[in-house]
Amino acid sequence: MTDVSGHAWTKVPAVTLGFWVIKVLATTLGETGGDTVTMTLDWGYAAGVVIFGVALVTLAGAQIFAKRFHSALYWATIVASTTFGTVLADFADRSLGIGYTGGSLLLLACLLATLGLWRATQGTVSVSTVSTPKVEAFYWATITFSQTLGTALGDWLADTRDFGYERGALVFAAALIIVAALYYWTRISRVTLFWVAFILTRPLGATVGDFIDKPVADGGLAWSRPLASAVLAALIAVLLVVIPQRPGPHPGQPKADAAEAQSGIDVEQPDQGKT
Repeated sequence: MTDVSGHAWTKVPAVTLGFWVIKVLATTLGETGGDTVTMTLDWGYAAGVVIFGVALVTLAGAQIFAKRFHSALYWATIVASTTFGTVLADFADRSLGIGYTGGSLLLLACLLATLGLWRATQGTVSVSTVSTPKVEAFYWATITFSQTLGTALGDWLADTRDFGYERGALVFAAALIIVAALYYWTRISRVTLFWVAFILTRPLGATVGDFIDKPVADGGLAWSRPLASAVLAALIAVLLVVIPQRPGPHPGQPKADAAEAQSGIDVEQPDQGKT
């Protein structure tokens, strides 16, 4: 969407501490919510893939064709993508027998291919440019692959490598702290660091979610999956009210554009700011 001056409105929220807190909660909800349908209700992984796949396509379509940023719609789409990623990774491992190692490598290849195609066609993969249907399509495809990859990575570390859920969560939390340090104390591309952090929040949420709802014998707390999902959804809803979500400055966006973006308007980046 553009205003009368020709400036494009970004349709993703400002990347703040609040954004990351809600993102981790959403990824954890994706884990418990996916397990609720496939395990607690015992509908199976194939049914879960269909149900959450339809939900994701529907919500992503609504997000893409929306005229402006809607926080509830955006985060509902994020939850749908992370829930779809949960059931898809489990389906590939447990129903198709690909395994978390093979699945992680395949999803990494898909993610890198999507980012490469996005950059080749648009000149940047910065989220500050998400304002047209074509760029949004790349954005949501990248997010879906990253969410599914994150699920596979979390299960690979916790199960295949026998780290367990608690230690697995600590590993990914430590990795995110390192990314944050690189953001503040190095000149590494902010766009690159954003996507690395975005991917890492998913396995963090996956291991935390598994820790919450898996049986005590498997190293979990054995909480009710539906109850845990309801609590997480309520927390996200409260935070969306307490921490207003609005379009704003993003990693890689020039400072000159940041002030204007605070009002919900984003201007085109100069070539040297693209990554």
